[in-house]
Amino acid sequence: MRAAALLLLLAAAPAAAQSVQKGDADSQETPPPGVFGPFDKLRERAAKAGVTLAARYTSELGFNADGGRAHRVTETGQADLSAKFDLEKLAEVKGGTVNAVITWRRGDLLDQVAGLDTLQQSQEIYGRGQTVRLTRLWYEQRFGKARLKLGRSNVGEDFASFSCDFMNLGFCGAQPGNLIGDYWFNWPVSQWMGRLRYDLGGGYVQAGAYEVNQRNLKNKFALGYFGGATGMLLPVEAVWKPHLGGLPGTYRVGAWYDTSRGDDAVLDRAGGIAALSGSAPLEHDGRFGAWLVARQQVTGTADEHGTLKGLTLFARVTQADRRTARLDNQLSVGLFYEGLRSIAPDDAIGLAIGRTHVNSRIGAAEAVTGRPIEGSEYEGELFYSFHPLSGIVLRPNLQYIIHPGGRADARDAVVLGVKTAINL
Repeated sequence: MRAAALLLLLAAAPAAAQSVQKGDADSQETPPPGVFGPFDKLRERAAKAGVTLAARYTSELGFNADGGRAHRVTETGQADLSAKFDLEKLAEVKGGTVNAVITWRRGDLLDQVAGLDTLQQSQEIYGRGQTVRLTRLWYEQRFGKARLKLGRSNVGEDFASFSCDFMNLGFCGAQPGNLIGDYWFNWPVSQWMGRLRYDLGGGYVQAGAYEVNQRNLKNKFALGYFGGATGMLLPVEAVWKPHLGGLPGTYRVGAWYDTSRGDDAVLDRAGGIAALSGSAPLEHDGRFGAWLVARQQVTGTADEHGTLKGLTLFARVTQADRRTARLDNQLSVGLFYEGLRSIAPDDAIGLAIGRTHVNSRIGAAEAVTGRPIEGSEYEGELFYSFHPLSGIVLRPNLQYIIHPGGRADARDAVVLGVKTAINL
């Protein structure tokens, strides 16, 4: 049975990931060559007129070889259509850009179907409702060294941003969204927002304001809502992009404050344990946290677009407010090595390990209430990335998850996966 499932896993993957990304939102705007030549020609003509078009299907196939309550194979994926309009070419508006993306997510999550009960999904592309969403619709205007962005977007597009080369959610996207996703929304959710960025020599600083509104999580397509907001998420960040020894790096340090009121992770309004009393939780004014992201190429060669060949190291850490967050910190480290063979310069290897931590206050309360104590979940992933055809990236991977759900008594999980992307 396991052998048959594994053969299905390796043979049936319709596909999920781009070429290894550079970990910066700006570097992901230019789509790679597509599968269909006629569409490439259409895109070339559109680009000359000032319109950048992209269409992609991303798929993640997973099989739990060990762990969980049953062995299962699931596939989940996302189709997205995007258009970027250079208003300087289109309408002689110097420094003006419009960006729009529509996404559609579908499929089943292995963690749910197989009963893995993980803190971080083994298939990151799943989530936020299997539906069609308006993921981006924003206008950005440059004023010299300043950039003002307004419209519909998500926090992780600009703040604490990181690529999604791995299949495990713990190594994908902006880390805060993996911990406090009830008010920090990553792709594909969008919210009303404004962001001001100022470019400096070798980097930039930025600040933003994002609507916190649970209506944005509804499982349906909407252009946006004008009621129901509970507050504003206010992130700030400094980004340094040096070339150390001629090799590129990106270093991010930032913090956030949410003006919404948040429930205490443990206590009720009388100061007791809410899980015992059944009373309403204690409320706090505001929620906050901070992050650090470091990514540096250390060997090989690079050009203005990023790594051509060589080793890149990365590390990320996020700390959330222990008063209100169930998951209060996450740490991950890893590496990419690109250009493994001269005959296949785009081949790459990725390796990452990480830890997701359940708030120790919750663990202490669980000890009092007699419930299973939650602590830390440890995630690891190894992938090999190659391009079997132009416009297709195939990325088989192996995940090992220790203490799923942060429970020391939980059976470790082994997940075999294939992440691929088809760029049309």
